[in-house]
Amino acid sequence: MTDSPSHETSTGWHITRERLRDGFYAGLIPWTACVVALAGLTQWVGAGQAGRPPALEVTDPHVFLPYSDNTETAAFFTVTNAGGADDELVSVTSPVISKAMLSRHRSNGGGADFMGMADSATVPAGAALTMSPYDLDVMVTLKEETRWSEGDAIPFVLHFRHSDSVKAVATVVRPGS
Repeated sequence: MTDSPSHETSTGWHITRERLRDGFYAGLIPWTACVVALAGLTQWVGAGQAGRPPALEVTDPHVFLPYSDNTETAAFFTVTNAGGADDELVSVTSPVISKAMLSRHRSNGGGADFMGMADSATVPAGAALTMSPYDLDVMVTLKEETRWSEGDAIPFVLHFRHSDSVKAVATVVRPGS
């Protein structure tokens, strides 16, 4: 006949003061880490730094009056980003032109400049992208038989990588005015 197991030889689990203390401390560390992380994220969100998307506005739209019978000219915009993330201008379109391309003017270091196409232009968070004849502009080719006059209003749509497109109406101006 077998003896009934004694308390000292028992393999069953018993709650003891030491086990409760060890379990409490083992759970306290991840709980504290979660509370600290949640407090940090709450501060970050409260400060307005969490996930503010780009907020784009187009100002000062103008396009140069083409010379003589020339069908190519340049358009310029200032794109302000009041948001918390960068965006990229990827293209510009208009129903009254046949082609528009981003172009960037660069110096070769030897006193001469050259122009090259740009795939996109960054609009930094909290800053502005200002186009000029000396840096970035939009090369525009007019549709055939189209003539512009000073003061004409030309509709454009600026397309961005992450944000919705923005419409702008550019005024035709004489270069240098």
